[in-house]
Amino acid sequence: MSHTKVIQSFNLFTFLLLLAVWLLLTNSFTPGNILLAILLAWFIPKLVGELNTEKAQIKKPMRAVKYVLVMLWDILVSNLVVARQVLGPLHLLRPGFITIPLDIKDPLPITLLSSTISLTPGTVSTEISKDRKTLYVHALHVEDESEMVAHIKQRYEAPLKEIFGC
Repeated sequence: MSHTKVIQSFNLFTFLLLLAVWLLLTNSFTPGNILLAILLAWFIPKLVGELNTEKAQIKKPMRAVKYVLVMLWDILVSNLVVARQVLGPLHLLRPGFITIPLDIKDPLPITLLSSTISLTPGTVSTEISKDRKTLYVHALHVEDESEMVAHIKQRYEAPLKEIFGC
């Protein structure tokens, strides 16, 4: 592999994303785990790089940073909301499935949207339609389905459209 191809295959955003995900999933910030996270974040894209034929390009990197901060805030707030819901009267919960029509079509933004939903406590992405036009989500508490769909589209999908220019 030539030097230029190695540099082209290294994507700082992917590296940082994998590094952060590993550290958050393991919840361990020991030197050994940080080293392992660095190694995995470096080698995983190289191992699977040949499998990826479509490459979504980030058009607005600063918007991506804002998106991650919003997502982290929402995860924190959702933890508190879900804790209150679970510790409160369970008969008040209205779990349900919602259907989200997608405006984004590229695999990476769709994956990021479904991952964001699943990382946020109280919701989990369950399936995407074969035509990539619909995302199915299970929520711990659904008061108004259309309001929840509008919130997800405005809070997460619209920024992803802007970030990736799709």
